[in-house]
Amino acid sequence: MNGIRKKVLIVGVAIVAISAVVATQYARAELSYTYNINHPSNGFIRFVGGDNATDGIRVLRADGTNTTLQIDFGELTAGINKTYTAAFAIVNEENFSVDIKDVEVSTNSGADYLQIWLHGDPTAKAGGVFMWDKGSDATPADTTAWTLAAGNSDPSDMDGTSIATPWDGTAQVRYTEDTTAATSGTDDYVWVQISIDIPDTPDNFNLHTGTITFDFEATTH
Repeated sequence: MNGIRKKVLIVGVAIVAISAVVATQYARAELSYTYNINHPSNGFIRFVGGDNATDGIRVLRADGTNTTLQIDFGELTAGINKTYTAAFAIVNEENFSVDIKDVEVSTNSGADYLQIWLHGDPTAKAGGVFMWDKGSDATPADTTAWTLAAGNSDPSDMDGTSIATPWDGTAQVRYTEDTTAATSGTDDYVWVQISIDIPDTPDNFNLHTGTITFDFEATTH
């Protein structure tokens, strides 16, 4: 009898195992998605022109006929410190606040002579929020340098609806010449000040190029 019971038990376990395999179900579902690729002056975090370079065109401009933005400081000389207090503005169009955490510069050709600040008043030299110093990160790690308040999803204005940002047909970017000062955590924009501090004996007298990267962070829920 013991032998028979063991056989029955084994068969019973086998039946349970087979039933579990048979009970496995499969399904397939589809979801559509959509997004739009905009000009950087019309994006959810967008860049707005301010100061003009030495050629009379805005420092912030589109690179040729494409929608890649570049910053062109123009023709400079050895021993000069050229400061653009309103090189460009960064504007938040999201419906939640966004923190600017860091700025980094990488060079493609030539030495790094850039100094970068975030500040509110485009007519005055920046004081407090020093971000980059000629090859060195000037911001403490894991801190918030500036908070952009929630925007209104409308690229034609900033600071709510208070400041118009029309289109510059020459630079191919949105711009503003409004001088209203911004406050971190209150307004949806900040001005970027850039100084080019060239020594009396620079590394070379050729073209200097590189990339400026901004790091953003937001909590959405």
